[in-house]
Amino acid sequence: ISVIVFTCIAQFAFSDVPLQQLNVPPSFEPTYTCCTSECITEWPAQCPDQEEPYGKRPWLVDLFNLGGKGYIPILAAGPACLAFILVWLDNGITWHIVNHPSNKLTHGEAYNYDTCLSACQVIINGLIGCPWLVASTVPCVLHVTAMSNKDKNGNTVSIQETRLTGLFVHILIFCTIFVLSLLKILPMAVLYGVFLFMGLVALPGQQFWQRILLFFMQPSKYTVTPYTKYMEKKRIHLYTFVELIFFGIVLTVREIKTIAIAFPLMTLMCIPARVYLLPRIFTQWELLLVDGDPDDIAKWCERKEAAQRGEYAAEAGDAEMGEFAREEKAMIIDDDESSMGEHSA
Repeated sequence: ISVIVFTCIAQFAFSDVPLQQLNVPPSFEPTYTCCTSECITEWPAQCPDQEEPYGKRPWLVDLFNLGGKGYIPILAAGPACLAFILVWLDNGITWHIVNHPSNKLTHGEAYNYDTCLSACQVIINGLIGCPWLVASTVPCVLHVTAMSNKDKNGNTVSIQETRLTGLFVHILIFCTIFVLSLLKILPMAVLYGVFLFMGLVALPGQQFWQRILLFFMQPSKYTVTPYTKYMEKKRIHLYTFVELIFFGIVLTVREIKTIAIAFPLMTLMCIPARVYLLPRIFTQWELLLVDGDPDDIAKWCERKEAAQRGEYAAEAGDAEMGEFAREEKAMIIDDDESSMGEHSA
């Protein structure tokens, strides 16, 4: 609705203002224009003396048409691996955000099934020369947010799980094929505004953004969470600062065109940094509170509170449970004491 409203405003109220509009081809067909029937060269870049192109390339890409450059597949292998890493990470990150236990989804996980379907669709799109299928993280998060019922603290209480919204969205996308002439009048400023709004709306539900806001809040105003309750403020800020450093590195690599091809690799490097580097800076319980599974965090908090109350055994007279609880208490207390010693040092 907002896109339609502001497009009408741009067309009628500011018709004399030059605006960059969406670049849409006149019809739904391959955009690669050929110089000859072999379609080895592209018009007009590779045949500037030719007044008109021979025609468009066929829908099915000829994989063996290398334009006389047999080394192209070898050179393309490296970027293809980076593209695979990017697609895999993009899909995997999106799936795990959507299926996070805090979203209260009840349907089963199907990561391998989704990966298989994505791979098949990437193959099909590649054969016809269309863009690859990737997960749209922000729209997926917005979809989950729109279907969720939240409490006053922003926590999901329940969620309406349905396939109809996704089905209708893709039906509408398909219908845009028949209104390409109308899409041409969409101002890019309006689309950028929509994308910016979608990103801003998705931010409040992300813990990373919530911890960034803690830099500018009084400690007494912190939302009560396991990490704000049990971790020192400077340790929370340190973890957030480390994440900001990695975010800045990845963003810088992406923005510099000469090294932008390494963007998927830099994103992948965040995984070993989390597994091997951060445990040298933070204790295991700190990492659990800021980056753990909600169920594991809940169990840790229960054991922590039980240890503080002196409740060691789940049942009176149960020696095995009592011994386990005493070991658990000793682990928690020793971990706390060593962590506090490291912090004071």
